[in-house]
Amino acid sequence: MRTLVIGDIHGGLKALTQLLERVTLTKDDTLIFLGDYVDGWSESAQVIQYLIALSKTQQCIFVKGNHDVWCEDWLRTGEGEPVWLMHGGKETVESYKQFSVEDRLAHLNFFERMKLYHIDTENRLYIHAGFTSLHGVEHEKFPMNYYFDRTLWETAVSMDVTIEKDYYLYPKRLKLYKEIYIGHTPTLRYDSDKPMNAICVWNIDTGAAFNGKLSAIDIETKDIWQSEEVQTLYPEERGRNTSPYRLIKKKRKL
Repeated sequence: MRTLVIGDIHGGLKALTQLLERVTLTKDDTLIFLGDYVDGWSESAQVIQYLIALSKTQQCIFVKGNHDVWCEDWLRTGEGEPVWLMHGGKETVESYKQFSVEDRLAHLNFFERMKLYHIDTENRLYIHAGFTSLHGVEHEKFPMNYYFDRTLWETAVSMDVTIEKDYYLYPKRLKLYKEIYIGHTPTLRYDSDKPMNAICVWNIDTGAAFNGKLSAIDIETKDIWQSEEVQTLYPEERGRNTSPYRLIKKKRKL
């Protein structure tokens, strides 16, 4: 029995199916998805359809991301936030053109049932972005932080690893859970296309929305599986989602 955590998919159905083939999925595996299933590549609606079907045969936990919140609002109201339309929403709307009203309602129900976070029996937290409450996610006063906050990751990645956990300068948020699994902030920002670990936080968003890969990690063994670079699976769309992070990094090295 394995628990596999999967990062941000962003409409890359081909990457998702390739990844699940590579992990050699069994019926006893539990899959925890960290959100942002839509917006980016051209198969956002198809990703949701696939995940709905998958959840009927596989133990799955779906955490909600900020792009999922935007898509859910559009499915409910028919109106998309301008910021969403500029960040992959237009491609998502296009992907829904071949889906019926019944399909869209089923997808809306799927989004509405997603969890804002999940805590397992070993006190491991799974959340799309982060939280700011020093008392834990249950006490978060601003729910938007669940899918927008970056300060949790920024705190972890900038930590001095020599600071002891019982020292007063050790961030309290990083003491609350055995491990924390997040997406939202592409590791491409740190010139890495693999999941990153900082203190107790694991960042599994390896830039599938851009020129990175889709990744999965086994929470016990820390074995990692990845798809090919998603842009190679959508050659006709290459260049549309090119990551600014890797380009900025290269420019600084010149």
